[in-house]
Amino acid sequence: GSLIEQLTTEKYECMVCCEVVRIVAPVWSCQNCYHVFHLNCIKKWARSPASQAEDGNSGWRCPACQNASTQVPKTYTCFCGKVHNPEWNRNEIPHSCGELCGKKRQCLDCPHLCNILCHPGPCPSCPAFVTKTCECGQTSHSVRCGQSTKIHCSNVCGNTLNCGKHSCTQVCHAGKCSPCQLTVQQVCYCGSNFKEVLCGTKEEFSDGFGNFSCQNICGKKLNCGRHNCTQVCHPQPCPLCPRLPQVVYRCPCGQTPLSKLLELGCVERKICTDPIPSCGKTCGKPLSCGSYEFIHTCESLCHEGDCRPCSHTSNIYCRCGFKKKVSVIFLFLIAAITFMCDKRCNKKRSCGRHKCNEVCCVDTEHKCSLVCGRKLNCGLHRCEEPCHRGSCQTCWQTSFDELTCYCGESVIYPPVPCGTQPPECKKTCTRPHDCDHPVYHSCHSEEKCPPCTYLTQKWCMGKHEVNLHLEFFIISCHLFPPLFQLRSNIPCHLTDISCGLRCNQMLKCGMHKCKRICHKGECLIDEEIAAISIATKLTDLQLGDSVEISRLITKKEMKQARLQCDEECLALQRNRRLAEALEIDDNSDPFNIRSSGAKYSDLLKEDARKDLKFVSDIEKEMRMLVEAVNKGKNTKKSHCYPPMNRDHRRIIHELAQVYGIESVSYDNEPKRNVVITAVKGKSICPSNTLTSVLDKEMQSRPPPPIPHYKQTDKSCGTSGLSKPLKEEPVIDYFDVQD
Repeated sequence: GSLIEQLTTEKYECMVCCEVVRIVAPVWSCQNCYHVFHLNCIKKWARSPASQAEDGNSGWRCPACQNASTQVPKTYTCFCGKVHNPEWNRNEIPHSCGELCGKKRQCLDCPHLCNILCHPGPCPSCPAFVTKTCECGQTSHSVRCGQSTKIHCSNVCGNTLNCGKHSCTQVCHAGKCSPCQLTVQQVCYCGSNFKEVLCGTKEEFSDGFGNFSCQNICGKKLNCGRHNCTQVCHPQPCPLCPRLPQVVYRCPCGQTPLSKLLELGCVERKICTDPIPSCGKTCGKPLSCGSYEFIHTCESLCHEGDCRPCSHTSNIYCRCGFKKKVSVIFLFLIAAITFMCDKRCNKKRSCGRHKCNEVCCVDTEHKCSLVCGRKLNCGLHRCEEPCHRGSCQTCWQTSFDELTCYCGESVIYPPVPCGTQPPECKKTCTRPHDCDHPVYHSCHSEEKCPPCTYLTQKWCMGKHEVNLHLEFFIISCHLFPPLFQLRSNIPCHLTDISCGLRCNQMLKCGMHKCKRICHKGECLIDEEIAAISIATKLTDLQLGDSVEISRLITKKEMKQARLQCDEECLALQRNRRLAEALEIDDNSDPFNIRSSGAKYSDLLKEDARKDLKFVSDIEKEMRMLVEAVNKGKNTKKSHCYPPMNRDHRRIIHELAQVYGIESVSYDNEPKRNVVITAVKGKSICPSNTLTSVLDKEMQSRPPPPIPHYKQTDKSCGTSGLSKPLKEEPVIDYFDVQD
């Protein structure tokens, strides 16, 4: 009745989506707890990992009663299940067909079907009366149909027990009678072992002589009277002796009939102990080793008994087939050997994130057994599915506590899906604040409140804010010093305020005032004096005079700013001392060094000789870049070279220094490249390129001697003219690429 009322008034909520179940929405009802859910919601829930049973093989669990089901609902049916997609009728129960229910009641022994209209929830108990007998069947009573209580009388049961020999001595009871508790002694089939068991145990296995197998060799005498049975303890009669003359018709290998051997002179067998004649051929019986393609056979001569082990060797492959081994052991042992190689599988698993990494892998699907573990959309829980591709599903966790704002005015009632944000509240914030100004922002879920924007009056950091109009009037009238006052319209949350004027506080030296803009903390003395002194010397620097900076900065700063001398400094000092000794003016250039053009290192020249075409192309590109930036309007222009090896990049960096071009390397190997940037006014084109320097050095070298050969004219005897061979063409070896 409660279910019908809530469904009719649309007050029943689905436990999955926490939404109201409408009267026209497709639904599904659990047959165990009778909760009603949206059909689409229960489909999604059944496919989610959170719904799976603990053992993983029992299907999915109902969200309400946790009852496991194997089949996922697919169609919308009425409560009794007879009508698909029932139409809503105002005069009938929502989601019902309006016909008789007709379902079997929960009582197992009630034969009557439910006789009320199609309804949600369990069927009511059966109203009929029936006659039932007691458990032992000796008395009968009239009871309500479907009554679960059992009827018992006070008589002894008396039913035959499982052994078929004794009767039950208990008072009228429910269920089957207990097994017979008397013990009897049973013997095995071969008669060598005995054991005591309950009466009626394994009576169906008796063969008249024994009741069980002791798993030992039978050992009974065969019908020949000379050999014993070699089978395991068995209930059937022992077979005939396998060596009887009337049983054996062929030689031990089975290739030749005994009748043919008798014709050849072999002795006829009379009893089972007589030896079986051998045909003298190779045995040829198939051995247990080998494979379907190649079967190994016994190589011994026809013999009685078991064949000897195979002496062949064979190739043993690992289970993935990557490696093989040559086995020198007997092949009948190969089947018991498991050989695994050490190769690890590099294939991606089904998730696409992890590698298989199995040793000697034979898997074809490579399913990932790890847990996904990524955070869900709620940000609180992690995905518990096996590692998968794509995005994780939404979090299925639900809270049954009320979710309120900070002040408690706005409430979201349970069930609350995981990850739901607190509700918005339009009330004024009630959190404690640092100031006592009026609060204008609403209640919020963040722990920190927005900054207070109430307008106040505050001092600047130097406490020298002045009313400019009043100061001008006072100073012009020479009345008294300017008045200082607080700065107005300052938001409450601002603390360090600068008025934008000079500090003008008297420094500790008592001679100067601070020239910095209104600042926080104490005024800096040393830096201020040094900056003022350097500023006063700027005019001298502009006129070309030198300034002794050591008088303007401290010794400690001077020591920290001094650079270490390098080889170039030592060369300059040596040249200066040599010029003083020879009385050479510093401005003179006797060796034409300054006009000799750019200097190229020996290493760069050596690299250019190895790859002259590459260096020539680089120089052409740099000259074009410098000319373009100097003639154009842009101050900078860049060029990006393709990825190249380290030696070529070093050549570009060294040439860029000669041309005054900036060069930077980007990216990682093997895609590392160089980008050069020419700056207007800084980058230059040297008068002598590297290729021209190499050409001059080549021309300055003496040419190699031309070999001459003496040729003798046979017609003139021993006398002849020495005729030089044709002069070889001059080859430019620097034009040959590496």
